[in-house]
Amino acid sequence: MHLTFDWSTTLRRVRGRTSFVPDAVASAGTRCGWKRFPFGDRIYRYGGDALATNWARLHAGDAEPYPDVAALGRLVRANPALGARVPDLAAAARDVEEAWRAYHAGDFAEAVDRGEAAGPVGTVVAARAAIVYATHLEEDEMRRAAILRDTVDACSVLVELAPNWANAWFVNGLAIGRYCQHVPLVRSLARGLGGKSREALQRALQLEPGHADAHAGLGIYCTEVIDKVGAMVAALTYGVKKETAIEHFEAARALNPRSPTTLVEYARALMLAGGAASLGRAHALFAEAAACQPLDAQARLDVEWARAELAA
Repeated sequence: MHLTFDWSTTLRRVRGRTSFVPDAVASAGTRCGWKRFPFGDRIYRYGGDALATNWARLHAGDAEPYPDVAALGRLVRANPALGARVPDLAAAARDVEEAWRAYHAGDFAEAVDRGEAAGPVGTVVAARAAIVYATHLEEDEMRRAAILRDTVDACSVLVELAPNWANAWFVNGLAIGRYCQHVPLVRSLARGLGGKSREALQRALQLEPGHADAHAGLGIYCTEVIDKVGAMVAALTYGVKKETAIEHFEAARALNPRSPTTLVEYARALMLAGGAASLGRAHALFAEAAACQPLDAQARLDVEWARAELAA
């Protein structure tokens, strides 16, 4: 499959959607084929009040408010275009809560289903589930790229409807960044996708300065550019330096110091852009990530990634 991406055409196409979940994951039949979370069926279940009780720890990286009626009401008031698409805040809150519960447990297909049921206020959790599934569990490269491409489409609609929602911008930037990892980066930069990723992540930080995951995302962006085009071209053409990537990763660590996701991405960045002198530091970060106690399915996947790197 030869994937191309025309941002203007995509925006025109996706504006007409009634679904706010990526096409590649919108089919129940397609999601029936998704791989199951491989490290236990019930280990990260947050039933009943447990989700609310653990919410602050689970969302230390993205500062997403707990999705109760009051929080969704504030979200709609801050983004009036959402209002017409959320006729029942109570029902939407239940669906978003269940979507997050499924996401943290590793039921990524169910998280997409429940996110879709909630309407656009469920796009963030649905997109997060699709991205984690595509990144960690989908083995077919074509399907992976299709899921990520269509997640970009869905998130581009969301930021139009919710321009004041930090995590709408974050998932938009994250989806673009992950998609760019699976197409030639020079081509994606030429089409403006790399710049869109950086702009979205920067916007998330403007809206939520304590957004650790957005800092990590910008670190990943800088690293990918340096890796693909070289340090000199990255600095002169795209304004990207290794030092900037490190600054973002260090900011992410300061805000959320026990995140295995940040630790493994930081280690990978050092291996890609830091040269041989950074290998010892990367190994130490992988070891730190491997020693983390994961709080949910995504964290467990990243801990296992770290352990695999150490064993290699």
